[in-house]
Amino acid sequence: MTDKKSNAMWGGRFAAGPDAIMEAINASIDFDKRLASQDIAGSRAHASMLAKQGILTDTDAEAIREGLLTVLSEIERGEFVFSTALEDIHMNVESRLKDIIGEAAGRLHTARSRNDQVATDFKLWTRDQYDAAISGLDALIRALIVQAEKGADWVMPGFTHLQTAQPVTWGHHMMAYVEMFGRDMSRFKDARVRMNESPLGSAALAGTGFPIDRHMTAEALGFDRPTANSLDAVADRDFALEFLSCASICAMHLSRFAEELVIWSSAQFRFVALSDRFSTGSSIMPQKKNPDAAELIRAKIGRIFGANVALMTVMKGLPLAYSKDMQEDKEQVFDAADNLMLALAAMTGMVSDMTANVDNLRAAAASGFSTATDLADWLVREAGLPFRDAHHVTGALVAMAEKKGVDLPDLSLEEMKSVHEAITESVYDVLTVENSVASRTSYGGTAPAQVRAQITRWKEVLG
Repeated sequence: MTDKKSNAMWGGRFAAGPDAIMEAINASIDFDKRLASQDIAGSRAHASMLAKQGILTDTDAEAIREGLLTVLSEIERGEFVFSTALEDIHMNVESRLKDIIGEAAGRLHTARSRNDQVATDFKLWTRDQYDAAISGLDALIRALIVQAEKGADWVMPGFTHLQTAQPVTWGHHMMAYVEMFGRDMSRFKDARVRMNESPLGSAALAGTGFPIDRHMTAEALGFDRPTANSLDAVADRDFALEFLSCASICAMHLSRFAEELVIWSSAQFRFVALSDRFSTGSSIMPQKKNPDAAELIRAKIGRIFGANVALMTVMKGLPLAYSKDMQEDKEQVFDAADNLMLALAAMTGMVSDMTANVDNLRAAAASGFSTATDLADWLVREAGLPFRDAHHVTGALVAMAEKKGVDLPDLSLEEMKSVHEAITESVYDVLTVENSVASRTSYGGTAPAQVRAQITRWKEVLG
């Protein structure tokens, strides 16, 4: 059911209010009340501009601005009563403003529409989420750098196909995620620049005949400029889609790292110990310590991916300009933003608290013939073999070691010479995992000196 107040908002278009079903499907206040502070900031900027342009009196503008602060205060104190009959945050705020200051409230909507109003509110809110994501990524990257610095020399296995490949350093592995999350931060920053244009003043779709100053409102709200096309301004949700796209890639990176933490903290690996703050016990098995925070981060990606697909689907078939379908734009973004920020905070906490088991890392790095590539490289450098021949000789030596149940450094020189006469005692110098990682001195390699160089570079980037 609706009341007379909501009917009055519609003017004379409808003789009776919509029935309960229409009211339920049409209302967005249950979720768009999150835009209250942005809605009020936009309205205050709009009122100031209308007064400066002589469209509103200074008296009315001041009453509107002060009244809006009263409304905001009521909302922040939890005293505001939201009404589904009034549909959305814009109508709820305007109705309450009228209760407070009277007829002057009706002049606030001069030279704007709910179409440019909601686009502005949603942009302001999403811009805050860009900033929050950038801040969250900064904290996570700094936590990873601390771990990298601690373990720049610690040797661990590097994997491909989750099989032991070559030794790497703990610092190198941590810095790999710094690079990933650094790209995420760059994407959020880049998209934030692109989205920072103000739709306010575009009105319903065609602009307005009132002599408004859109540059003034844009500046007041922290935008770089007003949007250049009123049709596009009210129809655009790219800023939300880009946020979801950036969030999806970031969540994927978080999920990959979460998967590694789940594996590394298992009894079979014991590469890391996660703190009790980010683990739980079992209700029946007292020996267990479950990496629940990592598992939940790994699961969050489904919600964030889903939000991205959902909004893309909403927008894909819409003609210009505004359609009511676009009311379905916010819930997905709200949910994705909430879950991304939670996942970033949880991952930062886990990284800050986790303890690497250096002995287990080193032992695992030395197993699985991890220095086989070093042996092949030695055969190329020292014995002059073509790499393909060196690869074949190394494979034969691996097969020999595997048959004997030992690792490559455990084969005798005589056994190695039985495969190729050119092998000498100096081959053992490259078969230790420490020498292996130390030799990887190419730019971006796993050698401790290279790791420390990248740590220094990132510290300069972050400032």
